[in-house]
Amino acid sequence: MSLLVTEMFYSIQGESTWAGLPCGFVRLSGCNLRCRYCDTPYAYEPGDLVQVPDILKHLERFDCTHVTVTGGEPLLQKDTPGLVSRLLQKGYHVSLETNGSQDIGSVDPLCIKVMDLKCPSSGMQSHNRMENLRLLGPLDQVKFVIAGQEDYQFALMMANRLTSHIQHERILFSPVHGHLPVQELAQWMLRDHARARLQIQLHRYLWPDEIRGV
Repeated sequence: MSLLVTEMFYSIQGESTWAGLPCGFVRLSGCNLRCRYCDTPYAYEPGDLVQVPDILKHLERFDCTHVTVTGGEPLLQKDTPGLVSRLLQKGYHVSLETNGSQDIGSVDPLCIKVMDLKCPSSGMQSHNRMENLRLLGPLDQVKFVIAGQEDYQFALMMANRLTSHIQHERILFSPVHGHLPVQELAQWMLRDHARARLQIQLHRYLWPDEIRGV
């Protein structure tokens, strides 16, 4: 069992309800979407083919308890659910960051899925796999990346629908870094009593000049 890997690194988790925690990252290669605001286009290209035992051995160096599998889009690779299961067997807390276009049903329910719902400004809204919403578990999270008012209104509408089965603190509103001031999004959320969590990309503030490995 092997996967195409762009990079593996140890850093502070910048997003999700894990924000601020030291975390090992496995960034898998390839993505089927081309969001206008993508901040990891280097993951589009094929990386190195790495056997799962070698991934596990690399992660051991980090001496951490949390691992995030991200991309690109990790679920484009058929062995990703197997990697997630192996990580869970090793005793890691595991999250999977997915763009929401792929079936999440094959992922171990003990893994926390952090799933995007693409807003209009991404140009990829038509790729949202709405069937995934019924597959989300109580610890899974839904992320909206917001560039402006149109995106915000979409996120607000969807958040009101999601709170029937997803706790509102697991619905994440994230401004597009460098496009929408976080203070403005915060004001909108307070004005509308949004049932969601404001999220910033913490790593962008910690290491603003770094592109990879953050």
